[in-house]
Amino acid sequence: MSELLPLLTQQLFNGLSLGAIYALIAIGYTMVYGIIGMINFAHGEIYMIGAYVGLVTLSAIGVGSGLPLPLMVLIMLIMAVLVTAVYGFAVEKIAYAPLRNSPRLVPLISAIGMSIFLQNWVATGQGARDMAVPALITGSVNFTLGSSDFTVTAPYSRILIIVVTVLMMIGLTLFIKYSRTGQASRACSQDLRMANLLGIDTSRIISITFVIGAMLAAVGGVLIALAIGKLNPFIGFIAGIKAFTAAVLGGIGSIPGAMLGGVLLGLAETFAAAFISSQYKDIVAFLLLVLILLFRPTGLLGKPEVEKV
Repeated sequence: MSELLPLLTQQLFNGLSLGAIYALIAIGYTMVYGIIGMINFAHGEIYMIGAYVGLVTLSAIGVGSGLPLPLMVLIMLIMAVLVTAVYGFAVEKIAYAPLRNSPRLVPLISAIGMSIFLQNWVATGQGARDMAVPALITGSVNFTLGSSDFTVTAPYSRILIIVVTVLMMIGLTLFIKYSRTGQASRACSQDLRMANLLGIDTSRIISITFVIGAMLAAVGGVLIALAIGKLNPFIGFIAGIKAFTAAVLGGIGSIPGAMLGGVLLGLAETFAAAFISSQYKDIVAFLLLVLILLFRPTGLLGKPEVEKV
């Protein structure tokens, strides 16, 4: 048991950091679905573009520029957020706004087409091969558990992921709860047509929702690129599918559900890789999706939809 405790603690920390990334991406899915009832399958590519913007910004600054490390990371995050905000706005205006009154299958196909376009757009400009991200954040904190022979390693890059994610979740919660735009978005999620009749500019709120989701995904892209040390134009596809799974697991349309689903999925993947095999971690993740759809289709924190008549 004493030998198992450090391993469990290590995988718990790794799972929380991975789940934090999934949660950041999943919030974009759940916010869009909560308002317009559609899934933005190009959202994973926004996450990927954010990672690339962070790398390009770091290359422009130069690792040996002499700037303090926190300032360099902050500049990378700001640039990624600004650029992906434009992409998020463009995706909504190109792939969704013209098709808002169409059958749901039509914008779904449009979003998949946008996803493929963005993948190839980045692959054409940056190449399809893996690109190395400089090891900007190095070092770790070691915790001793029980006997001095057992230690848990917490890399600073992973700690940064958890800290930034918690701060962004708190900021988003306060924004949604207290700001006028946040209150308007909550009204739109309750009844889009009624919100429009009451004078809320629903088109503007939908665009803002896409932008906020893109900004959160961009932060996740930059942080995971710094932690893993490599990226390619196709990382957004699998991350987007996993984040969608997290959103469904927590309850699609529920922001707390997206946070919970991301953490649970990250933990499930990490423990599966540690105690079963890394080859089966994806199977465990999607098995969770199947089980939740079979036994609780609304997700852990989701509520059944009530049809208004």
